[in-house]
Amino acid sequence: MEILKVENLSKIYGKGATQVKALDGVSFSVNKGEFVAIVGPSGSGKSTLLHIIGGVDRPTAGRVFIDDTDIYKLNDTKLAIFRRRQVGLIYQFYNLIPILNVEENITLPLLLDGRKIEREYLDEILTTLDLKDRLHHLPNELSGGQQQRVSIGRALINRPALVPADKPTGNLDSKNSKEIVDLLKLSNKRYNQTLIIITHDHQIALQADRIITLRDGRIAKNEVIRS
Repeated sequence: MEILKVENLSKIYGKGATQVKALDGVSFSVNKGEFVAIVGPSGSGKSTLLHIIGGVDRPTAGRVFIDDTDIYKLNDTKLAIFRRRQVGLIYQFYNLIPILNVEENITLPLLLDGRKIEREYLDEILTTLDLKDRLHHLPNELSGGQQQRVSIGRALINRPALVPADKPTGNLDSKNSKEIVDLLKLSNKRYNQTLIIITHDHQIALQADRIITLRDGRIAKNEVIRS
């Protein structure tokens, strides 16, 4: 079942002599529960693509369908709500709220929606992420690896259709990087989450079901690793 469809995406920054075409006619689709890695050299358009897929940066042209919703036909308010409910974006720099503790950071999307916290599901996420003994800690009391775990928990709490991750191990050492990738793979299998990871790490990419290689804003390769 197709969960994501990207049609002829283009993104242009600037005008005239300073114009940069970050994406140039990118099209592909992703099935529910698939784990896709997006790779390519710096400046190839990876992060731009992920942010457009994640609903945080509108394309210059083209369309993005998530669970059959043409997301850029939504106005800004409806898009923000859709993104909060259906897209669990994970950033390289965690983006945690410094005055909120672990539980509050993870459940923030639910609180913003005025939705009830499912304690059983929250406890399952906290156990999976090994954060139960850090529940009341603030972000500055956590290690980098623990902060990234919190950001993963926040991404999963709404049971989103799609989990895009922008270089989620970029700020971590090799041990923490392996743990984070293992956790993302676990969420992919346990919760049937559709996972799209941008990475510069070839070993991480090889763990995906499929690798999409970008070069100069275009898809250079779209390779199935395992089916």
